[in-house]
Amino acid sequence: MAEKPTILKRLTQQIKENSPGVKDPEAAAIAALQRYGSFKKGTTELTEHGKTRNEMSPGDRAKDRASKRSGHPTSAYNYDAKTNAATLKTKFPKKI
Repeated sequence: MAEKPTILKRLTQQIKENSPGVKDPEAAAIAALQRYGSFKKGTTELTEHGKTRNEMSPGDRAKDRASKRSGHPTSAYNYDAKTNAATLKTKFPKKI
């Protein structure tokens, strides 16, 4: 059996830690990744988008999410591993 994608392992672990009431964290993670377009519908096969996200570090994904929301470049953010969130640096480049 092929090894599970890193993005699936990480999301499953986050669901276990942050949502103790979820009966099957892996199934919830798979469903979420299919909704996000990282997995092909009904499978755990990575899409091109999923392959790109799977190769990114958690910090890169957090910065990418924040950048897409704000319009600032990813270099304008710091990553906090404890919260898995990116925050805007005090001095940052202008919006794209």
